[in-house]
Amino acid sequence: MTHVEHELKSQPECWIRAAEQAKAHDGALPEVGERVAIVGCGTSFFMAQAAAALREGSGQGETDAFAASEFPEGRSYDRVVALTRSGTTTEVLELLGRLRGRTRTTAITADPATPVMDRADDLVVLDFADERSVVQTRFATTALTLFRAHLGLHTDDVVADARTALATPLPEGLVDCAQFTFLGRGWTVGLANEAGLKMREASLAWTEAYPAMEYRHGPISVTTAGTATWMLGEAPEGLAEQVRATGGRWVAGELDPLAELVRAQRLAVAVAAARGLDPDRPRHLTRSVVSPRRPAEPSGRAPRRRSCATRSHR
Repeated sequence: MTHVEHELKSQPECWIRAAEQAKAHDGALPEVGERVAIVGCGTSFFMAQAAAALREGSGQGETDAFAASEFPEGRSYDRVVALTRSGTTTEVLELLGRLRGRTRTTAITADPATPVMDRADDLVVLDFADERSVVQTRFATTALTLFRAHLGLHTDDVVADARTALATPLPEGLVDCAQFTFLGRGWTVGLANEAGLKMREASLAWTEAYPAMEYRHGPISVTTAGTATWMLGEAPEGLAEQVRATGGRWVAGELDPLAELVRAQRLAVAVAAARGLDPDRPRHLTRSVVSPRRPAEPSGRAPRRRSCATRSHR
């Protein structure tokens, strides 16, 4: 079993732990009414998109998501939350350094012994969801589960659906498709983007992702026999029929969208195996992207505030 297979199968247990700890991390996570930006790189950026849409959609405050390298410096926020599994990603560290002293920051990471620990005001460590694999699975979904629980949007049904996603065979013949498109709406657009990234990273598959209503504005033109379109969440009326009319394959998202992402992770591993690829060794990728130019060392500042549940991880 590859590292990524082992890690993706552990997600239900990780989600349970994150949900149980959410209350203890309240002081580090955004308060109701705060204007918030959530940032990350790669997978973490896509989880930021999902978390931002969930928070704003639940009426808890205006929330934006940015790739860390694209953060709008002139915009004012009450808090910036950085998602970073490794805690070493250059763009995240540099952004936190620039925000020091003028915007409250929170870092959610998997490793308690990395530079991000000295660059954020508040810290949440999900070390039980850390990974050996380059390809992220459980840390990303566990961080999002923490947000969902903090927002009051996590239920036991989500974990049950994740177990179903792991136990139920993938649709027959899906692995043989030549092209995959993932669609989402609202918070699941971020999940669709992440599903596409998993396919590209692990299996080098031709994969795209779009907001579901945008799919009809051009991208559907490449859909034909041998392609699959997978909906994460509820589909717009009539879209399934339009996709089937092209000769393409429609995959309905029948589980909680986060559990559907687990199914997409499994598909990425299965396609990799069918193509003779090792998903633990994705082409041209490393576990963390660190540029040769090191971020500036932190200057003197007031002691950072830690989430109380983080102390035990030190």
